[in-house]
Amino acid sequence: MLVSSRYKLPMETTEQIRSLINRLSRLDSAQVWEGALNPAQSAALDYLGRANRFSRSPSHVADFLGTTRGTTSQTLKSLLRKGFVSEERSDMDKRSISYQLTDVGRNATETNSLLRTALEGVPSDDLVQIEASLRGLLNTAVRKNGSKPFGICHTCRHFKPRPSGGYCELLHVALDPPETEQICHEQEPA
Repeated sequence: MLVSSRYKLPMETTEQIRSLINRLSRLDSAQVWEGALNPAQSAALDYLGRANRFSRSPSHVADFLGTTRGTTSQTLKSLLRKGFVSEERSDMDKRSISYQLTDVGRNATETNSLLRTALEGVPSDDLVQIEASLRGLLNTAVRKNGSKPFGICHTCRHFKPRPSGGYCELLHVALDPPETEQICHEQEPA
């Protein structure tokens, strides 16, 4: 029997876990095809809805989703045409684009997915363990792939809490309370 060297589990167990994660992802994504979005568009919309104002460029979306910039650009153009996102050009560099969800886009991200519904039935203690295990797995995969980790702002080493939100010492900007709970492409774990 093949054995995984790190955890001393049979290789069949690690392969089964990989297969379960892939199947859950595909079942969750398949539901999207019933609406106006394909899975790539839905994933980009989900990211944009959770990303902070510094992390909504096409390159950030591509990095987070692990896709090419060209694929992401086409996905974002489609979301723009369909009215799910709006585009904002930087005042300082007109080539720099950032995307925001429209009301239609926000509504689309709030619809219940198959996986979200299934997770609602899981006890809180189990959810905490699942989240921690999946986060650790993701961090390992990101490190091995040489990707940026991304992460929630308030868990970053550059974050400083303030009574009215926080402050990013890397970017030298004040953060509103909701921004401290959003994904940042500059996040470095504390």
